Amino acid sequence: MTQDAKILHLLLLIGYSLLISFISPSDSSLEYDYYRESCPQAQQVIRSTLRRIYDRNSTVAPAILRLVFHDCFVQGCDASVLLDRTVFMGSEKDTLPNQSLRGFDHIDIIKSELENVCPGVVSCADLLVVAARESVVLAGGPFYPVHTGRKDSDHSFPEISYELPSPLDDLPTTIARFASRGFTVKETVTLLGAHSTGMIHCKFFERRLYKFGGTDQPDPSLDPEFAELLRSVCNSTQTQSQSESSSASPSASPSPSTTSTKSDEERSMKMDYEGRGSGFGILYYRGLLQGRGILFVDQQLTAGEETASWVRQYASDVSMFHKDFAQVMMKLSSTQVLTGLSGEVRTNCREVSSSLW
Repeated sequence: MTQDAKILHLLLLIGYSLLISFISPSDSSLEYDYYRESCPQAQQVIRSTLRRIYDRNSTVAPAILRLVFHDCFVQGCDASVLLDRTVFMGSEKDTLPNQSLRGFDHIDIIKSELENVCPGVVSCADLLVVAARESVVLAGGPFYPVHTGRKDSDHSFPEISYELPSPLDDLPTTIARFASRGFTVKETVTLLGAHSTGMIHCKFFERRLYKFGGTDQPDPSLDPEFAELLRSVCNSTQTQSQSESSSASPSASPSPSTTSTKSDEERSMKMDYEGRGSGFGILYYRGLLQGRGILFVDQQLTAGEETASWVRQYASDVSMFHKDFAQVMMKLSSTQVLTGLSGEVRTNCREVSSSLW
């Protein structure tokens, strides 16, 4: 090992120690390197398999990052979002807030690789949080240690899925939703920085582009030139009924335009529309200061004094954002986890292992 490599290794160890010290007490039942004896290859299998998928399809990174948020925010990080509907229970996948989730097939591939190496050992909940960490890194974000030892839920919670934040929420609603899960105002601003990557379908922001709030104008918080760019991407004219139903307090159930000449895949805007080289977090926060937040919920972060202050700080200091984002992802990943005799380890992430179901 060269001297430079030794120094880098030392710095990484110091960084791990500092980050681990910030983990909240709620995950004290989890362990760092939980699978060191039962499946020492676990994290490497997840990392290498995800990398192979990413090399063919880079959209897997934001898809899995969104999956972990929608899982952890509902009933804790228990992989309940991965469960399919059965005759005995509904599925979170089928609820309106989750209908645009993707990446389930990629999770299946990773799980299959884990089962080949260590059958019945690694939970789907641990798989998901580790894959999310690797997705953040692939998207240009920070590495952070993940404690493991989670068990999988044997239930799905579709009714609670409606408590997920909406892309159409105003600032007070957003802050209240995150506060209900134990996140501060600062952590809310930090977590929304995950919108630095991925694709956003036009249906989630179209109503900002036309007769917003019952007026004949677009959302006044939206930069006019950027609004034109979004219109050209969506290539859609709002129907009269949709225009009249728009309001200053958007509903949590966005309605796609029925007049588009483009496919749903084409009718999307890249969150990192200036390219991944622009840096994870930089474009997002600087864009908000310029009125270029794609989603209403994002642009609303500039509507409050405290949230706008954090937006300005992150826009000027990407290192601060990366440090804070790593910490809040560690907190999110340890929310209401099942450990020990609670829960189970699924062999198929889409199905509970209990014969009851």
